[in-house]
Amino acid sequence: MLQHKQERLPVTAVNTTMRLAALRQQMEKSNLSAYIIPDTDAHMSEYIGKHDERRAWISGFTGSAGTAVVTKKKAAVWTDSRYWTQAERQMDCNWELHKEVSISSIVAWILAEVPDGENVGFDPFLFSVGSWENYDQELQDSNRHLLSITTNLVDVAWGSERPPVPSQPIYALPKEFTGSTWQEKVSAIRSYMQNHTMAPTGVLLSALDETAWLFNLRSSDIPYNPFFYSYTLLTDSSIRLFVNKSRFSLETLQYLNTNCTLPMCVQLEDYSQIRDGVKAYASGNVKILIGISYTTYGVYDVIPKEKLVTETYSPVMLIKAVKNSKEQALLKASHVRDAVAVIQYLVWLEKNVPKGTVDEFSGAEHIDQLRRNENFSSGPSFETISASGLNAALAHYSPTKELHRKLSLDEMYLVDSGGQYWDGTTDITRTVHWGTPTAFQKEAYTRVLMGNIDLSRLVFPAATSGRVVEAFARRALWEVGLNYGHGTGHGIGNFLCVHEWPVGFQYNNMAMAKGMFTSIEPGYYQDGEFGIRLEDVALVVEAKTKYPGTYLTFELVSFVPYDRNLIDVSLLSPEQLQYLNRYYQTIRENIGPELQRRQLLEEFAWLERHTEPLSASAPHTTSLASMWVASALAILSWSC
Repeated sequence: MLQHKQERLPVTAVNTTMRLAALRQQMEKSNLSAYIIPDTDAHMSEYIGKHDERRAWISGFTGSAGTAVVTKKKAAVWTDSRYWTQAERQMDCNWELHKEVSISSIVAWILAEVPDGENVGFDPFLFSVGSWENYDQELQDSNRHLLSITTNLVDVAWGSERPPVPSQPIYALPKEFTGSTWQEKVSAIRSYMQNHTMAPTGVLLSALDETAWLFNLRSSDIPYNPFFYSYTLLTDSSIRLFVNKSRFSLETLQYLNTNCTLPMCVQLEDYSQIRDGVKAYASGNVKILIGISYTTYGVYDVIPKEKLVTETYSPVMLIKAVKNSKEQALLKASHVRDAVAVIQYLVWLEKNVPKGTVDEFSGAEHIDQLRRNENFSSGPSFETISASGLNAALAHYSPTKELHRKLSLDEMYLVDSGGQYWDGTTDITRTVHWGTPTAFQKEAYTRVLMGNIDLSRLVFPAATSGRVVEAFARRALWEVGLNYGHGTGHGIGNFLCVHEWPVGFQYNNMAMAKGMFTSIEPGYYQDGEFGIRLEDVALVVEAKTKYPGTYLTFELVSFVPYDRNLIDVSLLSPEQLQYLNRYYQTIRENIGPELQRRQLLEEFAWLERHTEPLSASAPHTTSLASMWVASALAILSWSC
């Protein structure tokens, strides 16, 4: 019967019968009636490597969010609405799809499937402390036992087919691309520990960007992120880096002072020894500080609770959130080059969309390539969102080679993209329309722009939480009954995470401080029709106020103009219009000379036109007209 049903499945469905049989064999050896398989890695990374895609391998479902549970007789996946269609196409008849994501709903299913007195297994290195607490609490008094098993059973079932752990070199960033030496950073963390009320003797770093930042080291283990698998146990007298030692060159070993055991020498230990290493250190007269957000139960579990100091984020997360003057200059420089790539892309679109030769996927490939051509490039910082028409109404849509739409003069187009460069990480979104937008589209776009401007120009007291000011980005939309369902912004790193916590505008972000970088990205999404998002990266700076006091504001470091064709200037207040024109002047001053230096004359002419001052009474120049001008200029420059 199962085989007959399988024949009618979509060709995209993966046959998981043998995989499940192999896993159930391992479950039986471990005396388990159920096994929970999350979609993360041992560092709670936003993106995970191929060899960590356990839920995808066991279920066939490759979406980035979802949890699988396998019992002796059944298998199920829980995921959110973004992935329901994909899951139905990819999973075979061995699997049930549950259209919820809460731990409560997963546990309710487990309780219905697992008899009293039996065991539910999990890999402690794939559960955050918070996840473990939630599962543990939900299963309490149920007479089912939550069992931590440090050998991952999916890995055993996967066997030799499992992609290998990356082994590319781990390298030190040249000092011109770093804000401080690793020794200065280590000293800063030790100073934080000494001044802490709980007087911790050590700090455990689990998030991959923490260790990468601390030692100014980079590699390429994770898609879109320049990280390598590692942990750091930094104490008041030692530095222990848990990593694959064979990946370091002699030069990098020398850079880390690995040939000594003094307080400023890095002792390399094998990555797999982290649990034993922490356990051994915790046996002494010590106190270990952890950032609970990125620490897994696998290492938390071996620290006696009386020796544990927990904070939401580690001191590394807090310190790297505030960029020093050199880091600020580096990030700004990366945004200048990035703006050149985005402007080249917008000019290319204006010329090629009317020919009918561009689709969402080829567009995404083109902008990624333009970034790769830039100095110090290390690829995209996330999967490019290239969305035309109704696809742009899906806030996190990305095209594939198989599934994409053609770009058209008659529809809006949203491109959200970013780059990794040795000096900084970038993220920018622009929405354009090459034809005649509807009055509603123009109003919605203009109100999104007004929200971007209102938050960007806001002056607020130092140490204000982002969530307190977030509503300014929504006010112009709220006024007419519109809104958006995603966050308003996130921190961004220096050749680190494109979504760098804990900076941003959500309830669990830290207070704003001078030197932080955050995105500002209001949007609006009309289901089934179009989507708008305007995203810039901004530096938090001191504001000049009439009366004395410490106040902050934002300085944009994204330098790409908005689409004039979609701006209804009559909706803008005089202050918003003045701010926009000042921003356009800044773009000219920062990007114009760079375009001229590179002899990008067509792009320079485009920039000059698109940053002309706007006035309340001036008629709008349509993008279609500007295309003819651009074409004429291109022909003239070619014939010269």
